[in-house]
Amino acid sequence: MQIPESELVLNADGSAYHLHLMPHQIAQNIIVVGDPDRVPKVSQFFDTIEHKIQKREFVTHTGTYKGKPLSVISSGIGTDNVEILMTELDALVNIDLKKRELKEKHTALNIIRIGTSGSLQDSVPLGSHLISMYGIGLDTLMCFYELPQNRFENEVGKLLKETLTLPFQPYCVPCADALAKKFSVEMVKGVTATCCGFYAPQGRKIRNMLKIPNLVGALSSFKLPESPNFQVTNFEMETAGYYAMGKILGHEMLSLNAIIANRISNKFHHSPEKCVNELIEKVLATI
Repeated sequence: MQIPESELVLNADGSAYHLHLMPHQIAQNIIVVGDPDRVPKVSQFFDTIEHKIQKREFVTHTGTYKGKPLSVISSGIGTDNVEILMTELDALVNIDLKKRELKEKHTALNIIRIGTSGSLQDSVPLGSHLISMYGIGLDTLMCFYELPQNRFENEVGKLLKETLTLPFQPYCVPCADALAKKFSVEMVKGVTATCCGFYAPQGRKIRNMLKIPNLVGALSSFKLPESPNFQVTNFEMETAGYYAMGKILGHEMLSLNAIIANRISNKFHHSPEKCVNELIEKVLATI
């Protein structure tokens, strides 16, 4: 079945609408970052860079690292941007853009997020690197998608809805096992909450009145009766969206976090870029 022009929008040159990419301009292994300025901080280590493309906040560098094809792409902030990025990356590898038809053979991308995050536990110190074993979406993106959830994942969402008195049920999605095993060395394993904003949705009060004044405390103390060791360790703004879209579209997804703030002790890392750069080098050494 042909996908209508209004549903899969392409540029005049046939490239993906927001990413402005053609299929040959991405590798199967992709590093994603939020900040467009972080893209060259990753690609500076590449052996070669064949493609540099930018449209809006989406910046892509594709080349080789130690002879292996690799792309690094910026998403901007939030799960709304993640949805665009993941959908268009999937279209580049799994849809014949000229015919506007689904390809017979599915291609799975390996996508690794390098991002910053705030800790919700004293046991996750500033400067540490955390691997998100689960992403919990405190946003409404999955209200618009059919996301398969097992009993455990559904229970997490239900209990969080009650705990935070939310008008929607959060979603809970695991990372890709194969990627987690590859990157888990010397990293803290955690459960990452993904928020729909930076200020009130993460419990920050500037001039605003908070509807959930104890959000940070509620998340840090959240427990499952049947799994008392399951605790929310950190939060940010993209991980759960990546995990959910990866699961829906059939891509391997892993989120790695540089912990630059601790919301329990109210401390911020004195050199956040150093923490992020160390994570970049760690990922490249493993990929």
